[in-house]
Amino acid sequence: MAGTTVAQSDLEGPLPLVARGKVRDLYKINQSTLLFVTTDRISAYDVVMRNGIPNKGAMLCLMTAHWFEILSAAFPGLRTHFVSLELPPQIPSGLRDQYQNRSMQVRKLEIFKIEAIVRGYITGSAWTSYKEDGTVCGIQIQPGLRESEAFPGGPIYTPSTKAELGAHDENIHPDTAASIVGATYARRIKELSLSLYQRAAAYALERGIIIADSKFEFGLDKETDEVILADEVLTPDSSRFWPADSYRIGESPPSFDKQYLRDWLTNQGLKGKDGVEVPDEVVAKTQNRYREAFERLTGNAWNCRC
Repeated sequence: MAGTTVAQSDLEGPLPLVARGKVRDLYKINQSTLLFVTTDRISAYDVVMRNGIPNKGAMLCLMTAHWFEILSAAFPGLRTHFVSLELPPQIPSGLRDQYQNRSMQVRKLEIFKIEAIVRGYITGSAWTSYKEDGTVCGIQIQPGLRESEAFPGGPIYTPSTKAELGAHDENIHPDTAASIVGATYARRIKELSLSLYQRAAAYALERGIIIADSKFEFGLDKETDEVILADEVLTPDSSRFWPADSYRIGESPPSFDKQYLRDWLTNQGLKGKDGVEVPDEVVAKTQNRYREAFERLTGNAWNCRC
């Protein structure tokens, strides 16, 4: 398998560790800035696998930076938490090659306790819910849709709770999201999420990728009371990417994300199980899907030695 796998970061002491998430390790640079280190860990069904995907973290980090650039150009008033891809000077010289390109300096924010999910196509848990009672996250949907069909009225906003590590996110109605973060912030988060998704979906489609759905996260700048786009953006970890040339209504298309891993887990009876070691063949095929998404969306060949 080409590439080195960084399953867990170790900066050897120059920056205090703030937290470890499913994929990212967070370090404090100063009072207002964090270092996000994107590891090669991979999770599915809210469970982290024992082994990772080589170079996945760097691909996610650089893809997120690319999207910040694209979306900031499309929406001049958009604010993001992105500061720089440069490593802070505290990182020892012997570690800089390992952590360059998989690390991002970001502004420290108060993160809203919801995940902002936008769905353009009915698939996954939305399709399961729709088949049961005709709703998605409590929202009544037009009858007669087929799997993977675009929502007739355009993308829909279906937030979820933001669970602690090891717990499961829960799909919620937008009204419930408003009760969690407040009506004013909830309205702004919904508006931003739909606008960002629609712009990104158009950009991706020009490059042969359908963004079926995507998850955004936002934070609050307390000084200005502004909602800020945060965390990763429009990556294979946070989105469902389909190849446009093989899209068919009524079928579940192949994807450029971790759906291949999810399918393997389901077929092996390992869905939601802890301590799963992913076999080399599944690792390789998952890595190939991430790389193809990166190359299509950024227009750059993947040649990082991370």
